[in-house]
Amino acid sequence: MTLAPRNILNRSRPIAAVVADAEGEIFELEGYACLGRDGGRLEPLTGGNTLALPHGSELMYLPDRHPLLFHTDTGKIETVEENPFRPGEPLHPVAAFNSPGYAVSLICAYRESPSAATLPLFSYGAVGWADGGFRSAVVQVDDEPRQDLRKMPREKVAAGIRRLRRRLPENRLRAHLETCAMQYGCPAAKNFFLGRYEAPLPTATACNARCLGCLSLQSGSDISCSQQRIAFTPHPDEIAAVALEHLARVQRPVVSFGQGCEGDPLLAVEAIEPAVRIIRKHTASGTVHMNTNGSRPEALARLFDAGLDSVRISMNSVRKDPYNAYFRPVGYAFEDVTASIDLAVSRGRFVSINYLHLPGFTDTPEEYGALQRFVRRHRIHMIQWRNLNFDPLRYLSIVSGSDGGTSPVGMAAVLSGMRKAFPELMHGYFNPPRERWPAGVGSPPPEPENLP
Repeated sequence: MTLAPRNILNRSRPIAAVVADAEGEIFELEGYACLGRDGGRLEPLTGGNTLALPHGSELMYLPDRHPLLFHTDTGKIETVEENPFRPGEPLHPVAAFNSPGYAVSLICAYRESPSAATLPLFSYGAVGWADGGFRSAVVQVDDEPRQDLRKMPREKVAAGIRRLRRRLPENRLRAHLETCAMQYGCPAAKNFFLGRYEAPLPTATACNARCLGCLSLQSGSDISCSQQRIAFTPHPDEIAAVALEHLARVQRPVVSFGQGCEGDPLLAVEAIEPAVRIIRKHTASGTVHMNTNGSRPEALARLFDAGLDSVRISMNSVRKDPYNAYFRPVGYAFEDVTASIDLAVSRGRFVSINYLHLPGFTDTPEEYGALQRFVRRHRIHMIQWRNLNFDPLRYLSIVSGSDGGTSPVGMAAVLSGMRKAFPELMHGYFNPPRERWPAGVGSPPPEPENLP
């Protein structure tokens, strides 16, 4: 690979394009600069709109697609289909799957072949090469090292597994989390065995949405799911035992229902409600949290009565039609989701939205304006900026009717504008413990009835 000149990190100068050959080998393509896509707009990657590729990110080449690049001599945008070093062989675009805490601001720019299949469930950020390293079109939204893989050595995870096998030998949920940690590489499961940050409590076998990007179930689709959904509902005692182990040994701990390896936890309220009551009977410490689609406000009210502290509602859009196009709800309506948010705020709980964003849609004037109105009306406390894991061009076509739509304002402008308009609103990626909530939000958990 030929290294780019040291001065290429001038904030306005385009950075070098990276591409892949038919075997997936990635290299810099001299004479071309990298482009990123924001809806129908193509933008060169520069030192000013990129960061060094975050540690733990992965690079992917995209089959049946060809890179859109900027020719630095002619000043024209070209679709480069053929490998110049191996005439007749195709050339493929390269995208970055960025580490948690980084919001994609430009997606990989490419054209599809007529036979191109839907891409797997990842996000596809634009990436280039400059100053001896890869650079990614992202904005950092969270600097907490909660899912930094450097802090999760496999031998320490394995040691934690052995310790918890001794502590909870018959617990099926603990055994399920072993698979999550060691087979699927789930950072949340690893953190449970390492005794740090947030522990997952997957419980629900079913869901009442058919999300396009569901990670645990793809029914009647040519897209592969990335992990298998939990196949049993843990007993409330099993759930509480796992939670209490974590709450007893972690500083500022969080335990959370609603994970990528399950359905929606509001459909498992019959198991979760008594589990939360057991947890709060034994300890007042920590944060008991739920990630959910918010489809059943009446079930959520039962969980608040039991002692649930905070909730995060997943949304790809704060507008009804794009929301329905992605979540494809079954037996509930968009109005149920907003009712759950209003209920949680009225009950004094900490409320986030899990905002599945994609440049070219989230940063359009329509969605950006709707987001501002949504925050003013519903008074949520936090936006968690999560990159949408779905084929970007197909997603844009589904939610907006085309791969272009109106001219976007840019993700950096959206983030900056939201911070200015709502200075009290938190932004990030991870579920915060109660110690980080704004003053006056939430109430202390009830005093435990019977400490162990």
